[in-house]
Amino acid sequence: MRTGSEPATARSALRARLWLSVWGVVWAIFGTAAFALVGRPGWAAACGVLWLVATIDMAMVLRHIRQGPHYQPGRNVPPYPPPDGPPFPRTPRPPRHRHP
Repeated sequence: MRTGSEPATARSALRARLWLSVWGVVWAIFGTAAFALVGRPGWAAACGVLWLVATIDMAMVLRHIRQGPHYQPGRNVPPYPPPDGPPFPRTPRPPRHRHP
């Protein structure tokens, strides 16, 4: 059911993002080692930077998961209730010109 407040109450798929980060770390480690052994230092450095980025992302995801249901609600937690009013004040629209 759409309530219109999805961006304000959206939930992140942190567990999926965690496994994607793990997958990225594994491939970045493999790429760094493979390119270093083959003698391609530029590609090895690029994979090393990717490894660093994926590791930082994985650490942030783990931090959010460990912070509890405020950041990662379980499957048994119902969606947040929609806000009582509109998310922003509505401006009056100019009258529509109607032809006979």
